[in-house]
Formats: sequence, C-alpha cells, structure tokens
Amino acid sequence: MRTQSASGEVVLDADLLLAGDNADALARLPAGQFDMIYMDPPFNTGRAQARRTMSAIADPAGDRVGFGGRRYRSSLLRTLSFDDGFADYLAFLEPRLVRARQLLAPHGTLYFHIDYREAHYCKLLLDELFGRDAFLNELIWAYDYGAKPRRRWPAKHDTILVYVRTPGAHHFDADAVDREPYMAPGLVSAEKARRGKRPTDVWFHTIVPTNGGEKTGYPTQKPEGVLRRMVAASSRPGGWCLDPFAGSGTLGAVCRQLGRRFVLVDCNPAAIEVIRGRLADSPGAGRGAGEIRTDPPRRRRSTYR
Repeated sequence: MRTQSASGEVVLDADLLLAGDNADALARLPAGQFDMIYMDPPFNTGRAQARRTMSAIADPAGDRVGFGGRRYRSSLLRTLSFDDGFADYLAFLEPRLVRARQLLAPHGTLYFHIDYREAHYCKLLLDELFGRDAFLNELIWAYDYGAKPRRRWPAKHDTILVYVRTPGAHHFDADAVDREPYMAPGLVSAEKARRGKRPTDVWFHTIVPTNGGEKTGYPTQKPEGVLRRMVAASSRPGGWCLDPFAGSGTLGAVCRQLGRRFVLVDCNPAAIEVIRGRLADSPGAGRGAGEIRTDPPRRRRSTYR
C-alpha cells in the first residue's frame, strides 16, 4: 500500500491510501475503473463522533474498583474524533456522488451507507443522479447494541442504498457470498439446513466487538463481515474497489482478504494513522507501505487529470 497526498497525481499501480479531501482525490482518479465503490459518509448527526481508548492499571489508590475489591486507575490513551454535521448535507454529497458514478466501471456498483435520519433524502438524490432504473437494493444492516429509549422503537439499523452504473449489466456473484443459517431450519430439508441460505436484503450482524482483534478504536468503525458481502458479490478477483470516506480502513482490510485492489481516502489525520497501522503490516501490503509520497509517480498508467 502506498500512502500519498490526495492533491497529487494519482496512478493505479498499487493499493493506495490518499490523505486529504476526497473531492480532490475523486477528481484525480481515472474514470470507469472501479468495480465497486463503498461510501460511508458522516451521518449528519450534528454532533462530534468520538471514541476514547482507556487503559486500566492496578493501583491500590486508584479510582476504580474491580473484581475482588482490587483497585485500578484509568488512563486515557487517545481520543479519536471527527465532526459530523453539515449546513447543507446534500450539497456536500452531490458532487462526490456525481464523480463516484463516473468512476464506476460499466459493470460497477455503488454501496451508499447512511442512517435513518438522512436515508430518504439521499435516496431521492441518488435517483436523480443515477436514475431510478439504476436502483438495485435497499439493504438493512440490523444490530443490537447501545441505548434503548423507552418512548419510541429503538433505532438499531443502518440503511445501505445500492445503485449500479449500467442497469442490467452490473456484476453480481451471489455464489461468492458466504451463506448464513436459516432462521427456522426445521422448516427446510436437512440438506438445505446444512448448506445454509443466501443472505437477503436484511443483514443481521453484530457491530465490531469491543474486545475483538478487528477493533481499531476508531469511532463508527464498520465490521468486516458487512463489507465482505459487498466486495465478494460486486467485485471481481483483482478488481478495484474505492472508499472515499475510509475511516478505519475496513474496505482495505476486506479487499486484502479477498484478493481485490483498493483505494482509500480520508482527510482526518487520525484515520490515516489508524489505516496505516492496520494495513501496513498485513499480508499483501507490498512495498512502500508506510511512505507518504507527494512527488508524481514515474509510471503513467490510468492517469486522470
């Protein structure tokens, strides 16, 4: 993986991490090259998103009491955060979505991840930009975590809107997606129960476990299992995938596992730090994983100006 400025010349000759404004990066990427684009923009909640990483150290005079009366003191290791509010959210998204459509290959697919506050507005915008006939699916990712209010139904899902570049000509490999257990295995044959079923448009999947090896500590990190379905179904081996709001770099981690190429973009220095730590030493990282390049690359392939 090569790390470079998003405002420099971009050449698709290696997996890329682009540091800077994704509007700059999208303008410099070559059109028609990406099998799949995953966009997980800030959800416009109007508040800062933050995740703090704490360390507990045994200390007889500590401020916390644990099992068996043992005392500990807590130490804040770091805080990762970003602002999640825009005066005009759709105006922020529109030019990025227009360019995303141009970047998709004729068989390419966009997965646009949003929450219930903005999903209906974004659906209308996507219909206008891609065309209603390019709408493929509304995916619901359902999870069960966090506070549960008592005066309304708890909001425990995200929406993923799926659009294709060319209606009817998109790549979709249902057999490449891992099967899941039947909810009522007794209602199907033993053979079907053993094989499991293809996922539907409602995905029940836990968030990233707080004590799991996948966890990076980045706020709003998405689980690899959710993105694995998208990458497996909508990209080909060796194909290019793009995430303009890369965050913790989950798309890159999944692409490495499935043998795809990737471009990740983020303007948050904390995100760049997390991604480099997560991907630089993983299998397939390649040469120059930790180096930030600001000079133009010598090899000139698929260059867009």
